[in-house]
Amino acid sequence: MSPYRIVFDELRLEAYENSKIYKQKVKKFHDQQILRKDFRVGQKLIAGRLRSRWDGSFVITNIFSHGVVQLKDEQSNRTFQVNGHQIKPFHEGLAPITGEMEIISLMEPTPPDGTT
Repeated sequence: MSPYRIVFDELRLEAYENSKIYKQKVKKFHDQQILRKDFRVGQKLIAGRLRSRWDGSFVITNIFSHGVVQLKDEQSNRTFQVNGHQIKPFHEGLAPITGEMEIISLMEPTPPDGTT
């Protein structure tokens, strides 16, 4: 066997190992970025991909294996099943503010002496 072939085989093997290490690092980083969604029966959700955002909220009636969730439409009481990655938590909105509030104008102020 020629010495060139031995050198090239070693370089090819080293490149393969470096590629394998790189793929492992990328997979580890990707897996850390994925957020786990934990849903509970009775929790309010919006069906992000399935319906318009203005349709209202849905309630979880059952959770099946492999991420399948059964939802009930609060307006029509229809039930349907969706994959867990297609739904998002529903937040009611801001709590009403009670007490005194300070109003801040965002208009550009005019100088007091009338110059521009």
